[in-house]
Amino acid sequence: MPAWPAAARSGTRKLLRRRPHSRRGRPGIAAVPAAPCRAAYRRRPTAAFSPKPFPVTASAPYAPLAGQTALVTGAARGIGRATARKLAQAGCDLIVNYYNSHDEAEALCADIRAMGRRALAVRASVGLPDSVDELFDAIRAEFDRLDIIVSNAASGVLKPAMDMTLKHWRWCMETNALALNLLAQRALPLMSNGGRIVALSSLGSVRAMPHYAFIGASKAALESLVRALAQELGPKGIRVNTVSAGVVDTDALAHFPNREEVLASFSARTPAGPVLTPDDVAGAVYLLCLPEAAMINGATLVVDGGFAISG
Repeated sequence: MPAWPAAARSGTRKLLRRRPHSRRGRPGIAAVPAAPCRAAYRRRPTAAFSPKPFPVTASAPYAPLAGQTALVTGAARGIGRATARKLAQAGCDLIVNYYNSHDEAEALCADIRAMGRRALAVRASVGLPDSVDELFDAIRAEFDRLDIIVSNAASGVLKPAMDMTLKHWRWCMETNALALNLLAQRALPLMSNGGRIVALSSLGSVRAMPHYAFIGASKAALESLVRALAQELGPKGIRVNTVSAGVVDTDALAHFPNREEVLASFSARTPAGPVLTPDDVAGAVYLLCLPEAAMINGATLVVDGGFAISG
């Protein structure tokens, strides 16, 4: 490699050491201050950060069904009562149907009104066409729409099939299955904007249970009817589904001759643990009434804590 002359090496060093020309004082160009070094940033005193607080206001209760009107049959006690309260908490006005429990129905209406909702108690036997007509006359006198029907009222005779009569058969079928169709027929003109129909069934629709033959048959018929109505009413924006509950410790269970045996068996074979409460079933009905459930139609939602899958 050739040696560089001393003069050339000296000039090269000067070029390498030369700093950029400052623009200070050049005509037509504003002076640009040099950027502070990193250490200067560290030394610069800073004021304490005190963000302006957001105003704290009381938020409105979550009411996804606000402005809707719901009919719950058999609503004075048990699952019906829990369902009516759940829908009222979600924003619904309520028609509380009952047959024998007048005082309980009126007490429930008082609770619902205390939530700021409207409530109407109407006595009717939902398996009889004339009685259902009277029910809807009362509804139309107070409300101009109906968005939700919960067909919960049920009845029956707990006896072996060999001891049953034609009267028992008709009573079970009319109250537990025919009632759903009667309600849907009368409600259709009030559900012009669509709606939800939820029928309450039980595991007795698919399982053999002692003294439950006619009630189980009526629940199986109910679930079949739900599927037919879901297909027929779906194009009208009405979704029809079933909630099938396991053993729920309500007043109705007290009529079973083997109540304690049923409770013990259910608890022992339920992976989720204890016996169901009415609120557990009401929560499932509520889910099917939400806008997010718009594409659930003709389904049976089983609420049993896993009992049915446990053999």
